[in-house]
Amino acid sequence: MTDLTALTAMIGRGGIVMWIIAGLSVLTLALVLWKIWRLTLSGLWRRAEAERAVALWVAGRDGEAQASLAMPRGIRARVVAQAMAALGDPTLSRESARDEVLRVARRELNATRSGLRALELISTIAPLLGLLGTVLGMITAFQALQSTGAQADPTILAGGIWEALLTTAAGMAVAIPAGVALVWIESLADGVQADLEDAVTQIFTRAPVMEGE
Repeated sequence: MTDLTALTAMIGRGGIVMWIIAGLSVLTLALVLWKIWRLTLSGLWRRAEAERAVALWVAGRDGEAQASLAMPRGIRARVVAQAMAALGDPTLSRESARDEVLRVARRELNATRSGLRALELISTIAPLLGLLGTVLGMITAFQALQSTGAQADPTILAGGIWEALLTTAAGMAVAIPAGVALVWIESLADGVQADLEDAVTQIFTRAPVMEGE
């Protein structure tokens, strides 16, 4: 309780800007946890299922490959299953099958990247808010210095300045984790995209050309 009281008092010294930054810190944590949960549910880290199916397909064991993806549980597996199904659909031309696979892949990748704009915005505005709070605090401190004139106490002025600098430190403390989380999730999405491109290329390269093309 004492630590919470001290934290609240410190946030209060930074004024309204400090409270906004504190709210952004809570929002950042919530976004990162939500994103990790969503990526886990989507099967982002599942590779073996899709890799095995692609290997079977390349080996010419189409039936086994599609059977292994009867209930795909990962992003890669869902796109691979769609690619195999599209190629096996006699009503779709090879070009139409590729377009359908691209549509599904874009949908999966967009879901992977959802929420990143919010993290990007937080990592951009948090340090700016911190700087704004510092500038406002410095203005207040120097106004106090002007009003007291030659009798100003340097210790009081120093105290006002360090309190103003709190917002800059807080803004950076929020922006840095948000930026790290943003880059990490983007790297995960880029890795999935590369895996999907490789898997779909292998599937379409091995697939025979359909009649009439």
